[in-house]
Amino acid sequence: MEIVFFGSGAFGLPTLAHLSEKHRVTGVVTQPDKPAGRGGTLTPTPIGAWAAQHLPGVPLFKPEKVNVPDVRDQIRALPASAWVVIAFGQKLGAALLEGKFAVNLHASLLPRWRGAAPINAAILAGDSVTGNSVITLADKMDAGLVLGQSKRPVEPRTTAGEMHDLLAADGPALMEHVLQEHAAGALSPRVQDESLVTLAGKLSKADGWVDFRRSAVECRQRVHGLTPWPGVTAKFRGAGLKLLRVEALEQGHDYAAGTIADAETGIVACGDGTALRLLEVQPEGGRAMAWSDFARGRRPIVGDAIVGGHAGC
Repeated sequence: MEIVFFGSGAFGLPTLAHLSEKHRVTGVVTQPDKPAGRGGTLTPTPIGAWAAQHLPGVPLFKPEKVNVPDVRDQIRALPASAWVVIAFGQKLGAALLEGKFAVNLHASLLPRWRGAAPINAAILAGDSVTGNSVITLADKMDAGLVLGQSKRPVEPRTTAGEMHDLLAADGPALMEHVLQEHAAGALSPRVQDESLVTLAGKLSKADGWVDFRRSAVECRQRVHGLTPWPGVTAKFRGAGLKLLRVEALEQGHDYAAGTIADAETGIVACGDGTALRLLEVQPEGGRAMAWSDFARGRRPIVGDAIVGGHAGC
């Protein structure tokens, strides 16, 4: 099968690699190179970098605007029986898509969590299961017909970054299944139930807070749902302390929320009589480390405060 691939983020890399092995990729479309690092060096997207290295001779497009006529005509001229779109970053217009079989891999069980940050949203909300959906492209964001889905449980210690990689690795099998059904004329498109739609808005650095007055489970969901980005940063003795991995405990305590109840094991009091065990942290300007290593150097004591924050603070 001949495939044109549209993508920018690392989420699409496993699927692009699979397609390049099992099919013939006739073109790759990604976002333009952007300045990165202190020197502002122009850096390709993960998809652009991979395609340049592994797909020599395959046309690689990096348009500022994919829908302008000259770019549109070049892409439409590429031989293809399917267009695969994964984390591309630009909306494909009607004139570009006309007459093409185009599908999108989205990291949620649609119609739940349409939008920019579905993996984060699933963990933040405490979903017990999430997954991938392959859908047709529609004018409304993530509202296309569902052609296939795969599921994966959300384990309590899994961070958003880890779930991103797990779902990315699940993408190739699901996409291959949909492409084979398309080739066989056996697809069974399903309309999304609009009454079940939830939205996963774009995240920013301002979202990196945790409120220890909430339950330990809610705090855990917030830490893991925002790791690695934007990350949850608290303060210990006035310095930033990023919380990377935690464990929710159901145990009674008499400490104020945000107070260290056990310095050796990193237990912090939360609301509703629950507590949070800090497993991995990263002090400001330092490396990620186990709480035990942090405690050995900083020597926290029972009663010390881990100062979080809350929405709007």
